[in-house]
Amino acid sequence: MPRLLPPLLLLAVAFAVGRVSSHEESGEWECESDSGEIRLRAEFRPGVVALDGRPDDWDAVGGSEFALLPALDPDDDDEYNGGKMTVKALHDGKDVFFLLQVDGDYVYSPGKSNKCPSVALMFQIGQSATYHNMGGCKEGTDTCTSKTCKGHEVDIMHFSIGNAIPGRLYGGNPIDIAKGNGGDRFGHLVDLYAWTPHCRYLDGTGPSGNDSSAQNNWRGAWWHSSLSVQSGFVQEDSPYGSDGQKGTYYFEFSRPLRTMDRLQQDVQFTIGESSKISVAFWYPVDGTPWHGSGHFTISCDWVSLDITSGGTTLTKSKSTSSWDVASVFSFLFSAIALCLSIFAIYRISRPRSFQFSPMEEVSME
Repeated sequence: MPRLLPPLLLLAVAFAVGRVSSHEESGEWECESDSGEIRLRAEFRPGVVALDGRPDDWDAVGGSEFALLPALDPDDDDEYNGGKMTVKALHDGKDVFFLLQVDGDYVYSPGKSNKCPSVALMFQIGQSATYHNMGGCKEGTDTCTSKTCKGHEVDIMHFSIGNAIPGRLYGGNPIDIAKGNGGDRFGHLVDLYAWTPHCRYLDGTGPSGNDSSAQNNWRGAWWHSSLSVQSGFVQEDSPYGSDGQKGTYYFEFSRPLRTMDRLQQDVQFTIGESSKISVAFWYPVDGTPWHGSGHFTISCDWVSLDITSGGTTLTKSKSTSSWDVASVFSFLFSAIALCLSIFAIYRISRPRSFQFSPMEEVSME
């Protein structure tokens, strides 16, 4: 099958800012996906999870399991050999949370992101934004702008863990937020938008100049099941574990359902409605550093994400309470009516007494 443009092409740290060069398409895109049959559900569950990268507080939350296939050529024969990825989501009415878990031997090379696992989330913003070609705008690198590519916007969160301490929180921070962009100088959990793989930028930056109103709204952390320290790691503990240890990687993220974005660079989640999502995963298979287009994805098309409402449960509870009050009044009314009926029957059926006067005492004048 010809090599094609990756639908979720994200490069390492050096390519996080500004425009990047990408591969050129050499054939027609073909996708045979069952993503239409799979729906992720972000249920309303306030106060359930703490954002620390660890999965324990997600045990009672259901998820969906996906095979990880190469984005360039989604062939089952080239499936990620570590196992499938489980994706879980929930919201608390204010923020939406995600947990990604995937088996993989522990590997960590400090400061070398392409020798460490990496993940990304991509969401549809514009109505015309396609999964393939990261939004699918037809404009080239010299002509893609918010006007020429209007409607093709996608929102991207990318986390490269080469500089991130396990269990520590990364993403939006006061220093980078003050700069007015979606960067993260500490852990490279960055907030981007794109119209195509050729036109991808940090929030707040772009071909028409920068806008200081943007910020990184994402927070996230990572963990591996082979790590045993519970009190917390610091940078001096790097590489935090032993390479080759069997286990599972966990990546946990959160973001407000609604952001203050006014540039069409953030997806806006609405309770009771659906959004479109994709998930990508990079891993240095057999110790070989990964490259930007060498990632795996959960599907070759968008997957639906339902932000469910807690109203069904609340309405049911309210309805039940109203029924209970009505039942009490109905019972009291019936009891009173029954008592009145018994009293009336008693009065009617009770023998009546009459005063008897002998006939002879009655005057017969």
